[in-house]
Amino acid sequence: MSENTPDDAILPEKPRRKRGPLIGVILAVVVVLVAVVLIVVNTTSDSGTTAGHTTVKIGVTDASSDYWKTFRQIAADNGIDLELVNFSDYTQANPALAQGQLDVNLFQHLLFLANYNVSANQDLTPIGSTYVVPLSLYSRKHATVADIPQGGQIAIPNDPTNQARALLVLQSAGLISLRGGGNVLSTPAEIDQAASKVTVTPVDASQTVAALPSVDGAIVNNNFALDANLDPSKALFNDDPANPSAEPYINTFVTRAQDKDNPTYLKLAQLYRDPRVAGEVKAESKNTAVLVERPNTDLQAILDRLEQTVRAAKK
Repeated sequence: MSENTPDDAILPEKPRRKRGPLIGVILAVVVVLVAVVLIVVNTTSDSGTTAGHTTVKIGVTDASSDYWKTFRQIAADNGIDLELVNFSDYTQANPALAQGQLDVNLFQHLLFLANYNVSANQDLTPIGSTYVVPLSLYSRKHATVADIPQGGQIAIPNDPTNQARALLVLQSAGLISLRGGGNVLSTPAEIDQAASKVTVTPVDASQTVAALPSVDGAIVNNNFALDANLDPSKALFNDDPANPSAEPYINTFVTRAQDKDNPTYLKLAQLYRDPRVAGEVKAESKNTAVLVERPNTDLQAILDRLEQTVRAAKK
């Protein structure tokens, strides 16, 4: 009680709350909370959209690469939450996409996709170009292509896609000649030995680096070269990613044909070109990756031609 309040003053009695209105207020609050919960739950649909964000499940083979952290953040800033599904076996990512286990994948070039579509009778579709990585010739014995002796031996990958590309690289380097000029499905059987300087030895792609001490040179895929700390700048020769002959080796975002116009997936392919992502991709490849911007109509046209070539070879 304050000094200005008479001792006999009676303070007004606080009004008592009636229970009926209080219970009504509590019930009203509960109803509102339930409604809010239902709204939040309903913002998550079967298509993976949550609170304005869309979740995209993407199949990759390099989920540990640094650039994915940057790419995921940029995608999230644009309302796309990326869920990476990593595959150690390259042959599994396309079937997973075709079966609807993925929304998109990003791991393959157009020739690999053409082989899959023809073999599996599928119509997976490219929706965005990314980069081309050159295929290079390395040697521990020689400093230049000219130093490789007549009758020298070159190890090449033995899988169909990389084998044909390796043969074309050696032909461009002037080390072999392919009858008919060769194509994306060429095999060692097409080498014109009389017109060639070297012979080739097909080995598993993962063993091309291990073969280097015992051969005059080896065609080594970029990932195996980087894993072995080979310096790309020391390669004796490589194909030119900017040349039209490199079109089959453009890496792309791929989805099912019915989803090729999906705006979220197309947006994702566009965001990949952000300079922050592009810079990290190039750095990881030791500046060997060449970023490619081709319209999707071009990518589909290249894929169609490659599929025709693959079909013709299977007849």
